[in-house]
Amino acid sequence: MYPFTSPIDLVRYLVVWRVNGSLVWLPECLSAEVSRVLGATIVERLPTREAAPWRKALAPWDGYKAKEKHAAFPQAAWPIEAVLFVYPGKRTYGQGELIPWELKLMGEGADHGLFLEVILPAMEAAATTSDPRWYHQNSLWGRFDVYAVYAARGNHWESVVQEGKLDLGYHATPVQWTEGLASNANSERLYDNLTWLTPFDLSPAGGKTPGRKKIPANQVPTLQKILQALVARMTDLLPGKHHTPADLWNSLGEEERSALQQAIEDAARIPVQQSGISPAPRDWPGNWIGTQSFSFIPPTLVPYLELASILHIGKQTHFGCGTFSIT
Repeated sequence: MYPFTSPIDLVRYLVVWRVNGSLVWLPECLSAEVSRVLGATIVERLPTREAAPWRKALAPWDGYKAKEKHAAFPQAAWPIEAVLFVYPGKRTYGQGELIPWELKLMGEGADHGLFLEVILPAMEAAATTSDPRWYHQNSLWGRFDVYAVYAARGNHWESVVQEGKLDLGYHATPVQWTEGLASNANSERLYDNLTWLTPFDLSPAGGKTPGRKKIPANQVPTLQKILQALVARMTDLLPGKHHTPADLWNSLGEEERSALQQAIEDAARIPVQQSGISPAPRDWPGNWIGTQSFSFIPPTLVPYLELASILHIGKQTHFGCGTFSIT
């Protein structure tokens, strides 16, 4: 599936928390609360100098109240490139039930040592916390165990933590997520539908559009816009800072550039046939969510679309926005 010879640095973790309280109610957007609570816990556990960028990154949460009318969702994210993707599911959990979600560490943050030394201990602290900022009646915090963690190798998950026990001998690399993906691509399968699993915002300006019940025609995600958003996302993940799309194109081989350009041109010829897009929930980042259908999705586009779904595209990807499935 992977369409480039030089993969983006990425470590994908499937995290499974097991509820140990009698009843837990999850917030509307669990990924946002995971970001906030784990981020604050990391700040408290790091030395002052190392904690400074985390403290600065979390500052937009100060004073934010989700239930306030027209409250702008904070432009907050960790100081490393990370995606917190909570799988769609229910909001009420009982004792022994499992809550799966995916943590993706990207670019310079794709470091298994960082996960073991900083993020996993913060999870364990949040699992047993009694801090009144987070621990209250029926909250998740202080009422779960870190039951399991897996790292992706291609389409397979390898155990890092099993039944609460860490495998100290396991080391996830930032390129193993691509292994075997190309051989698993099925070019004979036909696709024509795209379902957004989380809200998305591909507009240039970004931000909520209060009162809009229908997505503006110029914001409907076409296949071409999705591939262009993938180019922008990959540009952001290049090593170093302040890159432009030209830097990404220059980093590709001649055949890769030609194939990507052809895919974008092919995508421009496939119109959206039907669009069932509605406003995203108020307490979520992102603007829109729903399903779309096309006359067909050319097989040459599938690897790029699958890559876009893994990396997430558009704005506020930290909270899991901008991912989808194709069928």
